[in-house]
Amino acid sequence: MRVRVDPDRCEGNLRCQNAAPEVFEVRDDLSHVLLDDVPEALRHKVERAIRLCPRQAIDWLRA
Repeated sequence: MRVRVDPDRCEGNLRCQNAAPEVFEVRDDLSHVLLDDVPEALRHKVERAIRLCPRQAIDWLRA
């Protein structure tokens, strides 16, 4: 599974990093995805990060 952050929407609120620090890191007020493929074991953390993002800047990449 792949996840992406829309840089035009991201405000660097740290909510994604707090919810899933294994997957997201905020640098220079922008969230960066740390993993190319998110393991199934971290899916629930990414889903939480998606829900918590106030700008709806995070979503799953669809194949």
